[in-house]
Amino acid sequence: MELAYIPSPSHGVYHLGPIPLRGYAFCIIIGVFVAVWLGNKRWIARGGRAGTVADIAVWAVPFGLLGGRLYHVITDYELYFSEGRDWVDSFKIWEGGLGIWGAIALGAVGAWIGCRRRGIPLPAYADAIAPGIAFAQAIGRWGNWFNQELYGRETDLPWALKITSSTDGRVPGTYHPTFLYESLWCIGVALLVIWADRRFKLGHGRAFALYVAAYCVGRFWIEYLRVDDAHHILGLRLNNWTALIVFLLAVVYMVLSAKKRPGREEVVEPGAADDETDDAEKAEGVEKGEAESDSEETTDEADSTAVKDEAESAKKS
Repeated sequence: MELAYIPSPSHGVYHLGPIPLRGYAFCIIIGVFVAVWLGNKRWIARGGRAGTVADIAVWAVPFGLLGGRLYHVITDYELYFSEGRDWVDSFKIWEGGLGIWGAIALGAVGAWIGCRRRGIPLPAYADAIAPGIAFAQAIGRWGNWFNQELYGRETDLPWALKITSSTDGRVPGTYHPTFLYESLWCIGVALLVIWADRRFKLGHGRAFALYVAAYCVGRFWIEYLRVDDAHHILGLRLNNWTALIVFLLAVVYMVLSAKKRPGREEVVEPGAADDETDDAEKAEGVEKGEAESDSEETTDEADSTAVKDEAESAKKS
């Protein structure tokens, strides 16, 4: 007897007249906006200019989407290039299928290009944007809920996910909501990075490395619950191996970076401090001018009062 479960949307596409509005795409877009918004706040707090994060995101986001799609298509090529499949579907990104490993890898290339054009160190930018990426992943995972995909093993737990679709080999039933598990885990990762960054003043890419390592820990056990088709190596899913290797690389980077470059960057964006100084001087000049104007007005009022008093005194005489 099913006492409770998380219902799935009856469909993932809603139409506004002839315009299709896809839940998966909306989740990705909202996630990107949150990442840029939070990254901008953190960048300014680190001494950078407002708007720099968004400017670099113009490079990072398209590269990230391309990388995420390429990773998915390459690792699940049979979905698009095997017999009976249409390779054109590999371009239908709105139907789902973005690999976070490819998205981060190629997104970093785009961010590097944007940082290089602005003369900004990539590690500092990565540290600022790291928690935002985790929040973006948390939001983006709800796109899988709209598409009724990437769920886990069968379960009768109260928070089980009710799958109603039978397309692409799905079997209706109640399953572990791995999309929800990963969403909550990513929120925890974002909060961990924010706390650790404030507590230990992480710099030179270590906040980003912490995000990567913490995410990999959660992805490893969540991936173990999933039942969708995947390539296996020595009994483990491909993404389990990827999570394990990337976790080790992130930890090694944190250790070596802490030894080689302890502390945090003093300057993250050349010229930003000068801009603040100029703004402060302009504000000081405005205040000084207003003060002088007020003083002149007071003097004029005093002179006017004195003239009136002399005039009145002359009349009385």
